Amino acid sequence: MTDRSLQDHAETTPARPGRAALVGAMFLMATSAIGPGFITQTTVFTARLGAALAFAILVSVLVDIAIQMNVWRVVGVAGRRAQDLANGVLPGSGYALAGLDVFGGLVFNIGNVAGCALGLNALFGLDFKIGGVLSALVAVAVFLSRRAGVAMDRIVIVLGFVMIAMTLYVAVVSGPPVGDALRQTVLPEQVDFLVITTLIGGTVGGYIVYAGAHRMIESGLTGPEHVRGITRASISGILITALMRVLLFLAVLGVVAGGVKLAAANPAPSAFQHAAGEVGLRVFGLIMWSAAITSVIGASYTSVSFCVSFSPWILKYRNYLVVAFIAVSTVLFLTLGKAPVTLLILAGALNGLILPFGLGLLLWVAARRRDLMGNYRYPAWLLAVGAAAWLLSIYLGWNSLTAIAELWN
Repeated sequence: MTDRSLQDHAETTPARPGRAALVGAMFLMATSAIGPGFITQTTVFTARLGAALAFAILVSVLVDIAIQMNVWRVVGVAGRRAQDLANGVLPGSGYALAGLDVFGGLVFNIGNVAGCALGLNALFGLDFKIGGVLSALVAVAVFLSRRAGVAMDRIVIVLGFVMIAMTLYVAVVSGPPVGDALRQTVLPEQVDFLVITTLIGGTVGGYIVYAGAHRMIESGLTGPEHVRGITRASISGILITALMRVLLFLAVLGVVAGGVKLAAANPAPSAFQHAAGEVGLRVFGLIMWSAAITSVIGASYTSVSFCVSFSPWILKYRNYLVVAFIAVSTVLFLTLGKAPVTLLILAGALNGLILPFGLGLLLWVAARRRDLMGNYRYPAWLLAVGAAAWLLSIYLGWNSLTAIAELWN
């Protein structure tokens, strides 16, 4: 069976109306990015940089948009997954890309299950192991349902709105110095390259940037005729994560600006509790669980999507393989225990280092392999923006190597 034939049979659900399919893909990408690492990183970096983090968020969002627009445009117009396009450029590179993303997805999924456990513990006082297992069963139920794709789309959209609404509440209650944050968005008192790299890696690094793109392909919205919708959805997905990042930043900033020192072991729940007392802790639990369970779904789905075009057997049993991926992640969580804060931050930074590999291959498709995109003429301005973002991702990754080594030691 050819790659194209595999792709044509890879639908988990029938194609749906364009708007609904793009919204589902958009929220899958956004909620995959908004996970336990996202919450932990934003909290830790806000405590470290204060209002100066606003500049890092702005830079990361601009780079994220440039990267995601290019990835979604190439994958969407070609109608082929990233690993297949990579193999078309350089034989074997698609397998390497798939291996990197599956491994990265597994590492993050251990943290995602841990985040589910942490969320249910804060929300209901549930034992960590029991919370992790129950959450994994929820994710498994999604992929064993008769219409797995539709169920996945609906749960990530609903929980995405829940996270944003709850974080907005805490941001208002904490009373952050908004004026100082706005000023330091353009005139920062401190710039940290590792922070910027980690934010970029945590939003579009590893498997995350491909989550919505691969879901979009399976919804049947591909080809030049859908360029407008693809572009709008790719930007909207980043803006959703940016909104969540800004609200979380403001919520924590309101706490640390008042001189509160967050608990080193669990800074995020500490910030929410200081902001809104016992209610804040429960709200944190709901936000963390929502972020973590949607990331479990996104990481598991996308990781397996990197393999479905390699074998008819994988394609046939893809949903069972997703379930197995969740099960392995949960077993590793139970074995290793909760992922420490340092590991989650390090994983985000490493994702930022993996990013240039996949992006470089897709930009090569856009620039030199029009045959893989149905002879579509790729916009020169978008290619230039993508190339600039790619070079910046290499530069930021290189600058973070020493800092990552120090963090690990």
